[in-house]
Amino acid sequence: MQMLIATVAAYLIGSISFAVIVSAAMGLADPRSYGSKNPGATNVLRSGNKIAAILTLVGDAFKGWLAVWLVARFGPNYGLGDTAVALAAIAVFLGHLYPVFFKFKGGKGVATAAGVLLAINPVLGLATALTWLIIAFFFRYSSFAALVSAVFAPLFDIFMFGANRIAWAVFAMSALLIWRHRGNIAKLIAGKESRIGEKKGGAKKPEAGTAHARKH
Repeated sequence: MQMLIATVAAYLIGSISFAVIVSAAMGLADPRSYGSKNPGATNVLRSGNKIAAILTLVGDAFKGWLAVWLVARFGPNYGLGDTAVALAAIAVFLGHLYPVFFKFKGGKGVATAAGVLLAINPVLGLATALTWLIIAFFFRYSSFAALVSAVFAPLFDIFMFGANRIAWAVFAMSALLIWRHRGNIAKLIAGKESRIGEKKGGAKKPEAGTAHARKH
């Protein structure tokens, strides 16, 4: 029962979409209405508001870290071990991809996956994040950097800690991340993928009346 509760709680934490919440709080357009229509930091950046993008990135990473850290830190007190940590990692990631609070239409999971990896082991998280940064810096494609990082993350984990239950969770998470980027893969091949910082489709700010109505 404790494992089920931990898994469900992780999923609910993952279902909090910071892209939508931050954008609404800052009076920006819903990120699901412009650009790639993906509620993630990269698409929020297309609104031109860097602070909103950073807050989205930090929030999505934090929720991934928090869900896994809570189980890893307090789980042993309730007889929960690596299996529960692995399930929490997958659950919080699935929550981000398919959030129950937002009609199961979520992001692609890059920041949340980074938070999960940092909670599993800081070295693993930093190694994967560094891989993303290097690829993003040289190629300027967020999606390509995410795909390369997704390939290397389980390899890093297995190399450092062996093929255990958590490593399989990392592998499953990477496979899901690649699947969610299948559209980006097609665009990369066709040379139509947007580069980091490039506006796509123009984010339209909510009308003044709409923003005013939200405050009352």
